[in-house]
Amino acid sequence: MKSYNNLYQDIISEENLYLAYKKARKNKTTKPYVIEFEKNLKENLEQLRLELLFHSYKPMPLETFILRDPKTRKISKSDFRDRIVHHALVNIIEPIFDKGFIYDSYANRKFKGSLKALERYDVFKKEISKQNNIKFYVLKADVKHYFETVDHEILIKIIKKKIRDKKVIWLIKQIINNFDSKAKGIGMPLGNLTSQFFANVYLNELDKFIKHKLKARYYIRYVDDFIVLHNNKVILEDYKNQIDEFLGIIKLELHPDKSKVVYCDGGASIVLLAC
Repeated sequence: MKSYNNLYQDIISEENLYLAYKKARKNKTTKPYVIEFEKNLKENLEQLRLELLFHSYKPMPLETFILRDPKTRKISKSDFRDRIVHHALVNIIEPIFDKGFIYDSYANRKFKGSLKALERYDVFKKEISKQNNIKFYVLKADVKHYFETVDHEILIKIIKKKIRDKKVIWLIKQIINNFDSKAKGIGMPLGNLTSQFFANVYLNELDKFIKHKLKARYYIRYVDDFIVLHNNKVILEDYKNQIDEFLGIIKLELHPDKSKVVYCDGGASIVLLAC
């Protein structure tokens, strides 16, 4: 497995920070905090670069609010300059990890998304049902309180398989530790670009287990929701038990109420990966 040792200078380069700023301001050009930052854009970006260069960078406290669409979620909003840092980090390291993700991981990736996941489900459904002529079953599962329970130590261990640059690891720790969680070293805030990216990095371990260990052919994941299709209900029940056991290794668990095997006939539809 290839590892990367000298990425930090790319992350904090003037070119990358400016690109990150452009991404962070997208669709937010009229926001007061963006206008204020742009009054002294060059100086503010240089100050941010120097803080990153000399390891004096500290994220600002997150702004938390409740969103109901349709279920209640606690969203944490980062300061604008911190969002620039998030984009700068993801700009450089996402391509390294993304090429190691499975094809059927659909959340927060270029050319993917929920619509593509639904289209893929339709393809799988037609294949496994032999054009709607054979019954099949779906293991529809949800990782319980996923973002609240991500273990920082395990996340860093996974990242270190590819990223050997100690300065990049330092920056990642600055970001993930900037969260008021229920327990130290646990959880990521909903709403951060980095949280979305790290979610895929963490659950790629699950993807590999299901695809390579269980050898499940028909598997789709969208964030912490996933499905497996099979013609044999008993096999899916066994998959469910093995998946729950594997998740315990990375300190996660299946949601007991939302994870179940359901019957489908060829013409049936399913609410795929509903949040």
